[in-house]
Amino acid sequence: MSERRVVANVLRGSIGNLVEWYDWYVYTAFSVYFAKTFFPKGDSTAQLLSTAAVFAVGFLMRPIGGWLLGRYADRFGRRAALTLTVTVMAAGSLLIALTPGHQSIGVAAPVLLLIARLLQGLSVGGEYATSATYLSEVATAGKRGYYSSFQYVTLVGGQLVALAVQIVLQYALTDAQMDSWGWRIPFLIGAGAAIVVMLLRRSMDESAAFDAEARELSTVVNSPGDAAVVAPATSEGRGSLRVLARYPRECVLVVGLTLGGTIAFYTYTTYMQKFMINTSGIAKPTAAWINFCALLVFVIVQPIAGALSDRIGRRALLIFFGVAGTVCTVPIMTVLGHTRNPFAAFALMMVALIIVSGYTSINAIVKAELFPTKVRALGVGLPYALTTAVFGGTAETIALRLKQIGHESLFFWYVSGAILVSLLTYWFMRETSTDSPLDAEHAAADPVRARR
Repeated sequence: MSERRVVANVLRGSIGNLVEWYDWYVYTAFSVYFAKTFFPKGDSTAQLLSTAAVFAVGFLMRPIGGWLLGRYADRFGRRAALTLTVTVMAAGSLLIALTPGHQSIGVAAPVLLLIARLLQGLSVGGEYATSATYLSEVATAGKRGYYSSFQYVTLVGGQLVALAVQIVLQYALTDAQMDSWGWRIPFLIGAGAAIVVMLLRRSMDESAAFDAEARELSTVVNSPGDAAVVAPATSEGRGSLRVLARYPRECVLVVGLTLGGTIAFYTYTTYMQKFMINTSGIAKPTAAWINFCALLVFVIVQPIAGALSDRIGRRALLIFFGVAGTVCTVPIMTVLGHTRNPFAAFALMMVALIIVSGYTSINAIVKAELFPTKVRALGVGLPYALTTAVFGGTAETIALRLKQIGHESLFFWYVSGAILVSLLTYWFMRETSTDSPLDAEHAAADPVRARR
């Protein structure tokens, strides 16, 4: 595949990824407005805790999405799975946009919100696994760190677009209008954009590695002379849990790789805006601007760090994140919680996000480099989604609960301890960019370019 085709496929896949994550993050960006719509009256922390609980429950569907859609991607192709994920996301966003409030339909309101969030969780669980696999497989050898970093460029880009929509609406509408109906607008935008992306993704090229694997299996199975030999190996099928069970060490590595990174990421992105409003005492519009500017720089850092990993290796960046995250998390969060200066808050958030970039920029490619094509999407998606559901999805809930009982600082130590656990994984793991299954697959799928 030519470099131009690689770039075109990365762009089309990444745009879809951006819309998926926009839909996912719109929920947390606007929860400060719609919490009172879906839940009974109470203090602001209690209402935020309710929406955070639904946010966490949505994460419980991500392992199911990682399993179902990862299996689907390994069996029927990355393109088909990516098209399906964005369709499910569109349904979830539309349901949130159209659901009446608690005063109109009572307990049915939070129930429908929960159902919509479960659909979104299913979609995102499959999106991460399949997009990480697709970007790693279509990327040019020697540039996989750079190209795969665009998964988090668009992942965070989705959050940036959600924040941009929030900022525009905050200036265009009054607080009363935002609380009443304005928060529904971004969900309608997300549903419409997801439908457009669904059509766009149907025109993407399938990854050469998947096509080569499919052709090889088809040739082998249809060969009369070899049928008796290969039948036991192919009867399990691609993307099955039985095949994944052959890679227990790799699955454990994915869990260790993800644990500290997912907690740190959700702490410094989705929870940070609430932390600045609820703890630091910074005004909502100011906190939104701080988040937006910091995340914009964060997006720019991702491909730089990804390209750096192609030169110095993935493990060095992961160890940087592990050491700096373990040492700096408690001081950063403690100082941030006691400042109302927006410039100081931005600087502290920026330092934290640069540290987290050591994980976010390359985590997708590191996981993809652990597994062969036949089980890559499932191997990347399932253990990642399980870890994210248990730890990433509950980070905000734990933080708000500890604040509610007067022990908020314990959360800072919790984040630091989780990063320390991942640091141990990074320290003892091998360098994945050397001797990767992707190298052999790239050569088999495109032998002419492999010889150049």
